[in-house]
Amino acid sequence: MATYAIGDVQGCFTALTALLDKIGFSAGRDRLWLVGDLVNRGPESLETLRFVRDLGPAATTVLGNHDLYLLMVAHGAIRNRGKDDTLQAVLDAPDRDELLAWLRTRPLMHVEQGYAMVHAGLLPAWTVAQARALAREVEGALAGPGHRDFLHHMWGSEPDAWCDELEGYARLRVIVNAMTRMRFCTAEGVMDFKVKGEVAKAPPGFLPWFEAPGRKSADTPVVCGHWSALGLKLEPTLLALDTGCLWGRELSALRLEDRQLFQVDCSSLGQRPVVF
Repeated sequence: MATYAIGDVQGCFTALTALLDKIGFSAGRDRLWLVGDLVNRGPESLETLRFVRDLGPAATTVLGNHDLYLLMVAHGAIRNRGKDDTLQAVLDAPDRDELLAWLRTRPLMHVEQGYAMVHAGLLPAWTVAQARALAREVEGALAGPGHRDFLHHMWGSEPDAWCDELEGYARLRVIVNAMTRMRFCTAEGVMDFKVKGEVAKAPPGFLPWFEAPGRKSADTPVVCGHWSALGLKLEPTLLALDTGCLWGRELSALRLEDRQLFQVDCSSLGQRPVVF
């Protein structure tokens, strides 16, 4: 049995199947960890969702910002941007309700085998145990009877920092933003959501979240994606796996037992974002 952590798929199902063929994945023997953003921008979001759902316990996926965006659009909490989204096939699918119900009951964070998996990152003040407890608060809101109201209040970039005294939707929003949207923050944990480029483009006073001094989650390797401009970054306590498949680069899988890397070249697979 092997566990393979896989970077952002974003609807690039052809690339995902090519990668699984390359590693010889068997659902009866192996497990997949997916870092979130199963959907959007790529051409095969519906196929990707159905495939990962049908893998059952062989696949664990955490929620990414594009997955949450799909849920917000589907529940009328935000308008579909249209020009660079590729979600309509999911929204029109006969099994859309089942797929969306499955998606909103996925974890925001997963901890197992000495690893912590989250889509974007963890704030400097959070230990892994605290972050997992906070993620459960969001998971409960998404899975519960009030999920529609939560989705209508989830979007927004304020508050931009964590405080233990936060309550209600503001509290949940900070947790979601850190775990699904964050790239840069200050040493004190104030997040920036405007800059999306390379590390060298960090705003003054900000740094990559994983470089924050005294980060309390640094005792556990964090598996993440989200940051295609960062690219592959494999360090003792950081396994960043968004290698830009959507943009014609690579889709990556890392075997966690020995950290062997497997990749497929997406430039030859026709996996380009659909632009209307």
